[in-house]
Amino acid sequence: MAAHHLHHRLGLLLILFAILSLSESKLSYNYYAKTCPTFEQIMEETTTNKQIKSPSTAAGTVRLFFHDCFVTGCDASTLISSTPFNTAERDAEINLSLPGDGFDVVVRAKAALELACPGVVSCSDILAVAARNLVSFVGGPFYPVLLGRKDSLVSKASLVEGHLPRPSMSMDQMIAIFTAHNFTVQEMVALSGAHTIGFSHCKDFASGIYNYSSTQQFDPTYNPRFAAGLEKACANYQKDPALSVFNDIMTPGKFDNMYFQNLPKGLGILASDRVLFTDPRTRPFVQVYAKYQSVFFRDFAKAMQKLSLVGVKTGRHGQVRRRCDDFNN
Repeated sequence: MAAHHLHHRLGLLLILFAILSLSESKLSYNYYAKTCPTFEQIMEETTTNKQIKSPSTAAGTVRLFFHDCFVTGCDASTLISSTPFNTAERDAEINLSLPGDGFDVVVRAKAALELACPGVVSCSDILAVAARNLVSFVGGPFYPVLLGRKDSLVSKASLVEGHLPRPSMSMDQMIAIFTAHNFTVQEMVALSGAHTIGFSHCKDFASGIYNYSSTQQFDPTYNPRFAAGLEKACANYQKDPALSVFNDIMTPGKFDNMYFQNLPKGLGILASDRVLFTDPRTRPFVQVYAKYQSVFFRDFAKAMQKLSLVGVKTGRHGQVRRRCDDFNN
């Protein structure tokens, strides 16, 4: 009899445990409603102030978010600083050009949230919401973000290579990187539309404007006058590696569909931008987004929501870091 009771109680305990771990691992839109009611307000103030002070923050944060999510999931692993014992993700070669503004806006939000509700809000949730707020602030779509991510327990530079698209990649290579995370070609094109803000470093497209081939100065997919302008703007790039050019020369500070309107005119900065118009697999999406900004905004918002759920850690698979650049010890 006693054994039966024990068995019954064990069963109840297991069910209770399952319910607890389930509720612990579920993301929700109002995750911080009780534990940090000022979360949204603090995020809004921090992101707005930072963007007004440093107008390159929006583009930098979206890029940081993308680089975080495509390597081990949206878990703030890219925010960890290296130590003498560990070379962290942010020191992988492809991440060295991530602008400081993206990291800084997360640090500022974390500092404010630690004062309001210590130990509650994860760095990965901060990054996801900061990216959304900043896109919206510069004119892009607003979309709801699920919350409850935990922060990673690992960050290694060696895990980065091959998971992030490079400007020099072929279309096949880029599609492979996106399909590895279950993104369609259309979603890839929609996410590329983030290049309607921000800038690219001259070194990333120099091969297309300086002695492209023995017979051509410029890559023929460029508008020749545009290429000549880039050649002048980047003249000193070897001495000054920070030299850069706006991704969208028409409306560089505004999140709109101008990036897609530029591509058919040969006004894409990077080879990976221009190929979206020349490749028949991606051209139809470029044409639709160039024509209908509302369709681009709808698809971009959906793709960003999907991006924000890649490899999310919940429950005991992660932690809420006290500092975004360091694991809790």
